[in-house]
Amino acid sequence: MSSYHSSNPSRTAVPEPLVCGRFTLTFERPLVMGILNVTPDSFSDGGRYIARDDALRQVERMVADGVDIIDIGGESTRPGAPPVPLEQELERVVPIVEALADAGVPLSIDTYKPEVMRAALAAGADLINDIWGFRRPGALDAVRDSHCGLCVMHMLGEPQTMQRVEIDYEDVVADVRAFLQAQVQALTQAGIARARISVDPGFGFGKATREHNFALLARLRETAPVVGAGEAPFPILAGMSRKSMLGAVTGRKAAAERVAASVAAAVCAVERGAAIVRVHDVAETVDALKVWAAVREAENAARQ
Repeated sequence: MSSYHSSNPSRTAVPEPLVCGRFTLTFERPLVMGILNVTPDSFSDGGRYIARDDALRQVERMVADGVDIIDIGGESTRPGAPPVPLEQELERVVPIVEALADAGVPLSIDTYKPEVMRAALAAGADLINDIWGFRRPGALDAVRDSHCGLCVMHMLGEPQTMQRVEIDYEDVVADVRAFLQAQVQALTQAGIARARISVDPGFGFGKATREHNFALLARLRETAPVVGAGEAPFPILAGMSRKSMLGAVTGRKAAAERVAASVAAAVCAVERGAAIVRVHDVAETVDALKVWAAVREAENAARQ
């Protein structure tokens, strides 16, 4: 198992390392997860990388731009997206994982289907990123005996209905944290090591209002499950790239016009405790976080 880390200046409450298949991820600096949608209908880049060669070229670009993790998705989870048949998702995802086995970065699979989890892990995937938080029957069994990392996300409803269900949060941050706490407990009670688990508050997934999403961003550290005294926090993954919450603030209706807003949101998330940011625009985000890190380094030097 290889170690994958940086010597950049540390932050307050740095999460413990994340066991992630062939890798152990450490968080002296925030990590950038690049999105690879091998789907025809994803909300921002659907269809651009569904062809194998196009997908592989995009990964080459992301690696050159400094990506830390590749997140491969074979089914769109945008609001209202129809489910994809199992065989079709397998046909989209597994060959890409096999082709990227030597990419040099961890491979994450964005799926909630236990069968896809098993096949992707067998093909060489390192992390399972599940919008259902491993609640579906068979999901825990699919990942329990591997060494893969797990990302537990909060979602209210499901992609087909999540923006139409009755939204009734007493306190969206507290409710999200309670859900993640319960799911993390379910995972650890099932025998999954704490060091394999990261969490995601699920921006846009059943958070129908601007207020819900920006409350989560403003209080991002509070969304992580509570840990014991002296224990490092769980790594938080934040995924806001090009989402409608940013369009609601900027007035940019087209997802492709939200690059600047996405980079700003990623920096805001890191400043509030995100260990991983999931993005479409890798080069821009990597550059912005280098500037953020330089400022933090200067602050630390001034205190010494």
